[in-house]
Amino acid sequence: MNMPAQAPGSAAEPDGLEDRLQRFATIWSRAVFPVTATSLTRPEIERHLLPLARDLSDALHGRPFDPAPAHRVGAALVAAHCTDPDALSRSLGVVDSYLVLYCGGDGEPEELRARCARLQHALAAGFAQALRERTLVEQEAIARSALVARTFAEQALHATEARFRAVFEGAALGIGIADLDGNVLEVNGALTRMFGGLEHHVRGRKVSEWVHPEDAPHVWKLYGELVRGERDDFRVEKAFYRGDGTVLWTNLTVSLLRDADGVPQYQLALMEDTTERRLLNLRLRYEATHDALTGLPNRTLFFERLDKVLSSGDGTRFGLCYLDLDGFKAINDSLGHAAGDRLLVEVADRLQSVATRPGEMVARLGGDEFVALTTGTDTEQQADELAHRILGALATPVRLDGRELTVRGSVGIVEGPAGERGPAEVLRSADITMYRAKAAGGNRFERADPEADARAITRHGLTTALPAALDRGEFFIEYQPLVHLGDGSVHGAEALVRWCHPQHGVLGPDRFIPLAEHTGLIVPLGRWVLQEAVRQARFWNRSHADGGPLRINVNLSPTQLHHPNLVADTVDVLERSGLDPGALCLEVTESALIGADEDLLKPLRQLADMGVDIALDDFGTGYSNLANLRRLPVSVLKLDRSFTQSMQQHPIDPVDLKIVEGIVSLAHSLELAVTVEGVETGAQAEQLRELGCDTAQGWYYARPGAPDRIHSLVLADAV
Repeated sequence: MNMPAQAPGSAAEPDGLEDRLQRFATIWSRAVFPVTATSLTRPEIERHLLPLARDLSDALHGRPFDPAPAHRVGAALVAAHCTDPDALSRSLGVVDSYLVLYCGGDGEPEELRARCARLQHALAAGFAQALRERTLVEQEAIARSALVARTFAEQALHATEARFRAVFEGAALGIGIADLDGNVLEVNGALTRMFGGLEHHVRGRKVSEWVHPEDAPHVWKLYGELVRGERDDFRVEKAFYRGDGTVLWTNLTVSLLRDADGVPQYQLALMEDTTERRLLNLRLRYEATHDALTGLPNRTLFFERLDKVLSSGDGTRFGLCYLDLDGFKAINDSLGHAAGDRLLVEVADRLQSVATRPGEMVARLGGDEFVALTTGTDTEQQADELAHRILGALATPVRLDGRELTVRGSVGIVEGPAGERGPAEVLRSADITMYRAKAAGGNRFERADPEADARAITRHGLTTALPAALDRGEFFIEYQPLVHLGDGSVHGAEALVRWCHPQHGVLGPDRFIPLAEHTGLIVPLGRWVLQEAVRQARFWNRSHADGGPLRINVNLSPTQLHHPNLVADTVDVLERSGLDPGALCLEVTESALIGADEDLLKPLRQLADMGVDIALDDFGTGYSNLANLRRLPVSVLKLDRSFTQSMQQHPIDPVDLKIVEGIVSLAHSLELAVTVEGVETGAQAEQLRELGCDTAQGWYYARPGAPDRIHSLVLADAV
C-alpha cells in the first residue's frame, strides 16, 4: 500500500472532492480495521486507504473507462495485511454503497453503477491474485525445502536407509515414492493423513488410478514425459479423491530419481494440501458476487453473465425483466427496515422459485430492484412468460409480524439479439421501461420501446443540463404582441421563454418547463424571465413615452405560486427596474387555481392590491367554475385557443358564438378584461371584436419574436 497520496486541495481535485474522498476513506477504514491483522491504528489504516479511494474515484470517471486501478487496489489491500475474507467482502460493500454516492459527481447514474460494479469485480480479482501470489512465494520456500528433501532422499537411497527414513517420516509435506510403472511403494505419515489416515488406501495403488475430472489437460502429458526421462520434474495443481469420496486439492511436485549412473529409477511426489485455501478463494469469489441479504447473484455477477450473453456471436437472443417493487418505501417507513429486509428475502425466494428454466437467472441489483435474465431462441415469448410468472409469484400476500402485506411490482422487459447493445445500454432501457410500467399504474409489465427510450433519455439529458444552461445564459425570451381589437394598436406583449440548446437547437417551453417544474429549477428560471421581461418593458416604455405604457405579460407556474418569496421577488424586480406595477400582468393557468384556498390566493391578492394585473390563462379548458371567478383576484380572462379554432370553420357554429358571447358578457359584468389567444385570420379577429373581446394575440398579428419587433410594431402604430 506504498502509494503516494495527492495533497488535499491540489489543483487536480475539484472543490469538495477531497473532503468526500476523506469521508469515503474513513468509512472504509472503519469497515476493514476490525478484521485486519496489523499493528497499525485505525487512523493509520485510513491514511493508507485515502490514496486507494482516490484511485477508485479517478477510475470511476476515467475516459476511456479502465478497471485496472481497482485491480491494483485489491492487491494493495493484501499488501497491507488485509487478507481476511471479511476484509474483502466489507471493502466491496463499502465500494458498492458509497463510491458513487461520494465520488459520482454529475455522471450518468446508470453508467456509474455499471462502472462501480466492474471496479468491484476488478478489486476482488486483484485481491485474489495478490493473495495467490503471496501464497506462491510461500510455496517457493516449500519447494526449496522439497528440493532439499529430494536430495536427501536420493542420498538416502544411495547411502543409508536410516538417514532417509528420518527425513521421509519427519517431513511436514506429504511424500510418496513410486516406480516408473506408477506403483506406489512408500508414503509418509503426512501424505497418509491427507488421504484420510488409511495407509492401504494409498500404498499399493497405481498413480494412474488418481485421475480426477478437474485435472488440467497437460497434467498427464507432463507425467508421461517425466517417467520417460524427458524431464526431471514438474509442478501442478491437482485434485485427488479420498477414500470417503471427498476431494483433496494439492500443489503437487513430482521429481525423477536417478541412480548413480543417471538412469531413472523412481518418481518422488511431494504434496501440499491446499484444500482450505481453495475453499477460501471460492468463498471470497462467492461473497464478491452474491448479495449478502438474499443470497442472489449481485450486480457484479449479473453484469458478468449479461456481458457474456451479449458478447456471444452464436445467434443467441436474450430477454431481461427489470423488477421494482411498488410502494416498498412505504413499508420501510411504516414497519422499519428490518421488516423491509425480510420482505426482500421473501421476494427473492419467490423469484428464484419461478426462474428455474434453462438459461434463466435472477439477481438483486440493490434496494428493491431485481432483474431476471433468460436466453434462448424465442426470448420474446420467454420474456413475457417470465414476467407473468414474476408478477404471479408476487400476487400472494406476504405475512410479516402478524400483518398481511400485498406485494406489487412493475416490470420493464428488454428483448433482442445478442451483439447489438452493451450491458449498460440494455439495463438503462429496462429501467426506463420499468418506470413506464410504474407510471401506468404498476403491477404490470411493459415492453421496451426504442422511441420511448429515446424520449426518456432526451428528457433526462435536458433535466441534467437545465441548471448549467441557466448559468451559461442559454435561455432567451421571445415576445408576442397583445393587440387592441378596437383599433388594432399594440397593447403590450407576452414574454415566452426559449432554450437555445447546444445539441437540440431552440426548444419551446413545452419541452423544458415541465422538467424545470419537476426539479424545482422553475423558481430561479421564472425569476430570470420576470427580470428580463420587466427590464424590456421598461425600455419600451421609456422609448415610447407619448404612446402610453406597454404592458408585459409573464407566466407563473404552479410551483412559483407556492413559493414563499413570490411577492418579495416580484416587488424587488419592479423596484430595481422602475416599471410601474400596472404595466405588469402575471398569467396563471386556470388549472393551477382549481380548489385554491386562501393561503394560495393571498400572495396573488397582495400583488393585485399593488396594481399588478392577474390574468386567468387557458380559461374555458373544461375546468371552469364560473361562480369561482368572484373570489379570484384576477382582472383578465384569457380565453383558450380552442375558442378561436372553432371560429375557423365555415359556417361558424352558432353555439360556439353564444358560449364566447356569454363568457365575455360575464367577464365584463365582473369588470374583467377578455384576451383571446390563437387568432390566425382577419375574419376571426373581426368576429371576436364584434363579440366584445378586448385584446387578442396570435399569428394573424405576429409570431413570437425578438423584442425589436415589438418596437417596430409600436412605431408603425404611431405613424
